[in-house]
Amino acid sequence: MSAYESFASVYDMFMDNIDYPSWSRYLIGLLKRHGVSGGLVCELGCGTGSMTELLADAGYDMIGIDSSVEMLEQAQDKKYESGHDILYLNQDMRDFELYGTVRAIVSVCDCMNYILTEEDLLKVFRLVNNYLDPGGVFIFDMNTEAKYRGIGESTIAENRENGSFIWENSYDPEKRINEYVLTLFIPEEEGEDLFRRYEEVHVQRAYPLERVAELIREAGMIYEGAYEAFTDHAPDEKSERICIIARENGKRADKNREEKWQKS
Repeated sequence: MSAYESFASVYDMFMDNIDYPSWSRYLIGLLKRHGVSGGLVCELGCGTGSMTELLADAGYDMIGIDSSVEMLEQAQDKKYESGHDILYLNQDMRDFELYGTVRAIVSVCDCMNYILTEEDLLKVFRLVNNYLDPGGVFIFDMNTEAKYRGIGESTIAENRENGSFIWENSYDPEKRINEYVLTLFIPEEEGEDLFRRYEEVHVQRAYPLERVAELIREAGMIYEGAYEAFTDHAPDEKSERICIIARENGKRADKNREEKWQKS
């Protein structure tokens, strides 16, 4: 079973501890600081569209990409409720395709940690560079090895009226691979006492920041720097989540497009 397949219908309920409005304000601040105050933005690993919707609220024209059909179904429901003109695409970020270039590409909630090899991460970075406007910006976050080491071998369980889950985590420091088995108990029908059991396995990899920067440069982009997530200061060895900034490099903008970029 693919990651988030059975979790999709209850994902937002179990993730209600994430302050998406504050996260979006931080992300929008970074976008504006790096020259993107509007225009077309693509989110890789958009999931149920929570961040996509908030960026659309802020005036960005959004494209959301996710490999899970079930998660995108939830995102489409939000789109119908909000009325935002968001384009959702069911694609793997390792070989995603757009119809043209965009001002910025973003990815949040440690989606990039699901890329398990350097070869695939490099492939994603090259695609990002290809689909960014000249000088466009790429902003994404990653969990760090400090985060995974802190979780280590642990079990988390939570019981809700509309479902329960058990999260069994393990981390291999030699391979830098974090794996968790997610067991879900979801009611067959709302209000019923009959629950169906689902199990998903999620695997992520920790990457040293220095290696991520090298891969960004190898992909042809400009590595602009990194922050400890939700702050303006550089990450250190205790940082559990980092936010990384890269910029498109290699395209030549025509005169009109370059003038438009400078004025925006």
